[in-house]
Amino acid sequence: MPKTKRQMRLTPRHVAYLQPEVIVETLPAPPEGLTEATEADHRETIAKFFGPESHDETWIFAYGSLIWKPACDFVEVRTGLLHGWHRAFCLGWNNRFRGSDENPGLMLALDRGGACKGALYRLPSKGRDENLIKLFEREMGWKPTAFPPRMVNVRTVDRTIRALTFCIDRNSGRYVSSLSEAEIADVLAKATGTRGSMAEYLFSTVEHLEQMGLHDPHLWRLQNLVAERIEAVYETDREV
Repeated sequence: MPKTKRQMRLTPRHVAYLQPEVIVETLPAPPEGLTEATEADHRETIAKFFGPESHDETWIFAYGSLIWKPACDFVEVRTGLLHGWHRAFCLGWNNRFRGSDENPGLMLALDRGGACKGALYRLPSKGRDENLIKLFEREMGWKPTAFPPRMVNVRTVDRTIRALTFCIDRNSGRYVSSLSEAEIADVLAKATGTRGSMAEYLFSTVEHLEQMGLHDPHLWRLQNLVAERIEAVYETDREV
């Protein structure tokens, strides 16, 4: 018999309570101590990781928002398992994109230890560098970055793929650790910025992971806790 699809407690209804009236996609001015990365910076990164030779296959390993909102074109998608790293809400504190000074957000990054199931995107060989630049403009708009790119080995059904991904720099000053799931849920249930809410970010990540057959028990528990907190604030006078 087919498996019954898990039903998320966190839904678009919950997300709607926290959405800003206007979504702003443009990159704001960098915070103090950071500078805006240039195209030359991004081409330097490409040269560092890929060199001048031609590559028939360039893969990106996505573990968070890149799963549901890829920043560049791709010609193939697979699921894979990365050992030695796990996804975690450890990138803080975000007071612009999905947070504010009053309620800063926590973003996902890969942290050392454990394992992570995610999506592998293969970039088209034609225009590869331009697609990588679009990716870096979104993920590394400011420098120095708190979650620099690195190459990792991701296991798929039939082979191991060398892919580029983004891992937290624990010495960056933006590394957040030792929070309980309840404390993380408190953050995600409140934070909203110019690009939307942390509740939307969590909802979209869990929803797409589940659609791909990738169940993350930690994120699953978080979506339940975040929905519970939103209901307590916005739905006290109605049954849910």
